[in-house]
Amino acid sequence: MRGSKILITGPTGQVAAPIARALAADNEVWGIARFTDAAARESLQQAGVRCETVNLADGDFSGLPTDFDYVLNLAVAKSGRWDKDLGANAEAVGLLMAHCRSAKAFLHCSSAAVYDPPDDEPRTERAALGDNHKPLFPTYSISKIAGEVVVRTMSRALGLPAIIARLNVPYGDNGGWPFFHMEMMLGGIPIPVPPGAPAVYNPIHEDDIVAMIPKLLAAASVPATTINWCGEQAVSLQQWCTYIGSLIGVEPVFEESTQALRGNPTDSTRMRELIGGTTVDWQDGMRRMVSTFHPELLGATG
Repeated sequence: MRGSKILITGPTGQVAAPIARALAADNEVWGIARFTDAAARESLQQAGVRCETVNLADGDFSGLPTDFDYVLNLAVAKSGRWDKDLGANAEAVGLLMAHCRSAKAFLHCSSAAVYDPPDDEPRTERAALGDNHKPLFPTYSISKIAGEVVVRTMSRALGLPAIIARLNVPYGDNGGWPFFHMEMMLGGIPIPVPPGAPAVYNPIHEDDIVAMIPKLLAAASVPATTINWCGEQAVSLQQWCTYIGSLIGVEPVFEESTQALRGNPTDSTRMRELIGGTTVDWQDGMRRMVSTFHPELLGATG
């Protein structure tokens, strides 16, 4: 992508920050967030991102231009307050789409957390939805489902091509869930796992996430397209923790808990058909993550 005017919500987040920096090299990129972290804002501005302070939960975009070519909605709220999280994850999305109705495409980053967890079969995009993350984030799954419905409705109402991408365990040099597991291991904290079989997911590296952005936008449509956005390798939480532990010289301690999230594998067939597959092997990606945050440990263990 070159020469486009792009709006990104939540550019300081784990997923959005690498995307914003990558796109800013050849495009006019605007980032909107509350920007409570001055250092994060400065880092983005140094990378060429124009940062504007906007509270998505308020849904007021009147201070922004309307002539963006593409909009990437990558912001997320997990406050646990229903009014705030529904406002930021759902209502604000519709208001943003209305404000940017002339865009060529609107990318809405959803989550595999929208799937109901009745079993351990990989979920296709037609699988049942449900309150997957209730034990940890009581508002998250429901507000993300609500956000998807808003996108679908507004895409049809405005004739705005949209794509809903259900992300499954993003990670990389900017952090992610495996990073937190690594820090827990280093801190001697047991890692909660659900009883029974290993909890399987489809981790996707930030390099693949960044590379797929143009393809995702090209696949936007009216009505909105929905796809799983995930790694093609099914990997359990126990597997990646054990592998990370071998790199940092710490054996993970797993603690069974009925409150731990169950595995949530996703089917990547539709993703491959529409935008292609992933390229980063999960072990290579995890090793790079460890090298970024703890190079001294990686060197000690080889």
